[in-house]
Amino acid sequence: VRGAGDGVRGVGHVITRIGLGACVVTAVDGRGREVGGLENILRPNKAMSRETSNPAKFAEAIVPLMIEEMRLLGAALDARISAKIVGGASMFGQLVSGTGINVGERHVAATRDVLASANIPLLAEATGLDYARTVSFHLDDGRREVRSRKRVDRLLEHDPARPER
Repeated sequence: VRGAGDGVRGVGHVITRIGLGACVVTAVDGRGREVGGLENILRPNKAMSRETSNPAKFAEAIVPLMIEEMRLLGAALDARISAKIVGGASMFGQLVSGTGINVGERHVAATRDVLASANIPLLAEATGLDYARTVSFHLDDGRREVRSRKRVDRLLEHDPARPER
């Protein structure tokens, strides 16, 4: 378990992020290799932050970093990499007016854009709404478990409406 912007890449174990609100976790794996990464994105891009020393906080930088680190851990160059995302909640919706910016939605949109630009299929997501989530990524079999106090625990399954590319 690590903090925001402190990504975790690993081989054959479980990675967990606790209490995701507006932040988005991107779980990327080289299917079949037991190698994957889980990253907590805090901002869509560096232009939206005063502190930019940790590239792992930004959607625009993290996907290439995760893939590079996964390759160092043994993911093949031709590995079929895919992603699932969790988070992007509107934790303070009552503070956002009808014309206000929903930070969670902004993070989700930026994450989707970065994955699409990298030609990484987004297979499933558990995003939005108004509650925090905890996600566990089982690297041995690719399962992503999503838990929250407001909803029933569930596995984040492949969404057939999102075909692989």
